[in-house]
Amino acid sequence: MSDEFGPDFITVTDEDGNDIELEFVDSLVYNGTPYLSFFPAESDEEEPGLVILKVIEENGEELLSTPDSDEELNEVYDRFMEQLFAEDEDTAGDDD
Repeated sequence: MSDEFGPDFITVTDEDGNDIELEFVDSLVYNGTPYLSFFPAESDEEEPGLVILKVIEENGEELLSTPDSDEELNEVYDRFMEQLFAEDEDTAGDDD
């Protein structure tokens, strides 16, 4: 994804009704399901954790949902880390 026009943000509502603003990081497809990764736009933590949501279809509408299990979350997290580090390695030699 290009940052030519700046980062992309979305606002999601958690199960308690709180709005959370997230900054889009990356996307991937794992086992046929699309996943999106985000960082919280505002966080009290020095290094906020990566938020991973999957795209599901319900009644013909695309919705974001949390992974169904810790195992699924860990697998997808590992794939995102591999993808992010691979991108860093690809751009490390660029001196443009």
